[in-house]
Amino acid sequence: MLNKQNWLEMIDKKEFLLQSIIKAYIEHLEPIGSSQLKSMYDITYSPATIRGYFKKLGDEGYLAQEHVSSGRTPTTEALRQYWSSKLNFKLNFVDEKAVDFYSSQVGLTAFVLEQTSDVLKNILNVENRYMILEFSTFTVTVKFTDALYRFLSDMIGLELVHIVNISKQVGAFEVYESVNQFLKNRDFRIFNTKEFFSLVLRFNYDENTIEKFLKGTIFESIENAIYFDTIVPEGYIGICHDCVINSKESKLLVVGELSKDYEFFYNKISMN
Repeated sequence: MLNKQNWLEMIDKKEFLLQSIIKAYIEHLEPIGSSQLKSMYDITYSPATIRGYFKKLGDEGYLAQEHVSSGRTPTTEALRQYWSSKLNFKLNFVDEKAVDFYSSQVGLTAFVLEQTSDVLKNILNVENRYMILEFSTFTVTVKFTDALYRFLSDMIGLELVHIVNISKQVGAFEVYESVNQFLKNRDFRIFNTKEFFSLVLRFNYDENTIEKFLKGTIFESIENAIYFDTIVPEGYIGICHDCVINSKESKLLVVGELSKDYEFFYNKISMN
């Protein structure tokens, strides 16, 4: 039987080799053999030892082998776990020119939406016929109802994005549409749209989903997180970060295949 020390060493070796083959695959995008991996990273283990761990990792669902004589490739599950551990960080300041350049270089699509700190400051009742909603930097007018007036009065002091979400949830659609129109006019940019349309065509996205991405309304349903199954199809990843771009609070959503080099991309765009 393995004692605790031997068991830990085996786990460490296996994890090290899995991390190594994933890194090699992302760099070369081809099956990786044991001798190739050994020479690439000057690994001290013998090719036979590496093959033994490759088999264990294959049995556990982390590596795949198309042919008996070919090298291994990481599975979707292995790549998901790899990026979950690598990309769970706080992103502060981002270079937009770098986002533009490296999204094309790496083969990703980046969506940028500027955030506003607008809050609802006051509500003016115009003869019980209209209400003027005064935000920090703009105003909107909606029809008056007593219930809506009381509802909005309770939201004075809330930020714009929260009012949009709450209005939609409770069915205050005139408020939602009026305020959301302002949000649509905010600075929203997409980098490397071509890559996004390759995804759209490959998975036959419906018009509603396409519109959410192209108009930026996808940001209404996501937060700082890594997404694998909800907003992207299998084999893809979406990473959403709050950050500062061009001195403005922004949201950055990066979408692409799991096999892309996200570590390289974030190292290039980050000004931290």
